[in-house]
Amino acid sequence: MSANLLTLSAVHTHIGAYHILHGVDLAVPRGQLTMLLGRNGAGKTTTLRTIMGLWRASAGRVAFGGQDITAWPTPQIAGLNVAYVPENMGIFADLTVKENMLLAARAAKRADQLDDTRLKWIFSLFPAVEKFWNHPAGKLSGGQKQMLAVSRAIVEPRELLVIDEPSKGLAPAIINNMIDAFAQLKASGVTILLVEQNFNFARRLGDTVAVMDNGQVVHAGSMKELADDEALQQSLLGLAL
Repeated sequence: MSANLLTLSAVHTHIGAYHILHGVDLAVPRGQLTMLLGRNGAGKTTTLRTIMGLWRASAGRVAFGGQDITAWPTPQIAGLNVAYVPENMGIFADLTVKENMLLAARAAKRADQLDDTRLKWIFSLFPAVEKFWNHPAGKLSGGQKQMLAVSRAIVEPRELLVIDEPSKGLAPAIINNMIDAFAQLKASGVTILLVEQNFNFARRLGDTVAVMDNGQVVHAGSMKELADDEALQQSLLGLAL
């Protein structure tokens, strides 16, 4: 079995007339949390959307578990036990928290068919999901919506989580709660690919890291190596920590 669950090889993506990804090479090791970092506009979100088949790669190869999924439609990719949390969270505002969760649970038609043990675990990670279970999701705060988006992604066991900027706009206390949740998910064996702008969030969670610039991966290695090298952070990300 390959050490990498997900690999991108020389992936190019065009959106209309715009050439966004310029030969992305990316490896996501099985059972680890990989951080995808880079300045705004570097191509991180486009990379995630290309992985999920929302935008089609114009060249190159996307492989999951050794299987070429480059041309697969999004529902078929999701059927591989892959969950995606977009930057805008994709919450159905007019539905309750319970209804949002139920929509994501393919094995359940009613709330009483949800896995009770797993639901209690999710509630322990994100108490607000339980507290507002019967409330319209649109009434939640930004942090609560983010908790719901992640909860929805893990309502059933997943092999890969693809998550775009989970800490964006969150208060420090909620960020700490999110870090604890991802640490527990990683410990459970889930493979996670996570785009993040908050470097302190990234350094606390990441096993491996890839840094993008101008539609390419310009650095890949261990998160600890990058976290310990301030000169490298400055050159890759313009950070002064």
